[in-house]
Amino acid sequence: MPRTRSNFTLAFGLWFHFWFVILTIIGGSLTILFSFLDSSGRMAHRITREWGRALVCLGRITVQVEGMENLVPGETYVFAANHRSNFDIYLLLALLPEKFAFVAKKSLFKIPIFGQAIDRMGCIPVDRENIQQAIRSLNQAAARISRGNSIAIFPEGTRTLSPKLIPFKKGVFIMAQKSGQPVVPVGLSGTRFIQPRGTIRVQPGPVKMIIRPPLFPQNFRRKEELMAAVHQSIAAAYDPDFPHGTGKFNG
Repeated sequence: MPRTRSNFTLAFGLWFHFWFVILTIIGGSLTILFSFLDSSGRMAHRITREWGRALVCLGRITVQVEGMENLVPGETYVFAANHRSNFDIYLLLALLPEKFAFVAKKSLFKIPIFGQAIDRMGCIPVDRENIQQAIRSLNQAAARISRGNSIAIFPEGTRTLSPKLIPFKKGVFIMAQKSGQPVVPVGLSGTRFIQPRGTIRVQPGPVKMIIRPPLFPQNFRRKEELMAAVHQSIAAAYDPDFPHGTGKFNG
């Protein structure tokens, strides 16, 4: 990376994260407050959506969205997306039309204000070091979905530096099958160039979100079959080289 570009991405990243902290304190506090005042959760979700939109805007991200017609308003879904950057979270919050919560690693819930906010949003903590606790958390998520609450998951399990999709975790597909609700694969392209894992540098640029048709767990006999179908669908929508490659969508 040329020195001038490197200096810019560092300075821009510091500026972005300054506002990230400010917006998170304000948005998190409001989310906690309104979660007590509005039992439906609509206001809390509206606040977190505006938080995501503000971060996308501050990051100077331009977004292409395809496949929104695949979602039925008011339907309950399990959104499954690839994960390369923190910006994946901001984009899902900003752009997905349904109210939903995340299945997230337990350590995030220990962050002051932010942790309390995502807890009040209904996000499900998963302890990757404790298998029994992780199973209980995924069962809790399945129950929430069955009651009509959409959930977003990153089936790769974590942000990865690999440009290609890595093997998915099986646990979230056990949860998806138990819930019985459709799984919507979401391909996010370009975020790995915006802010890769392990750096505070931020490089403004374009990203692409492709929402694929829902997959119904009832059509698959085994969780491995559902997992393979979701992996294939996300792979078809995810362009690891976007915006520097062809940007071709494989249907």
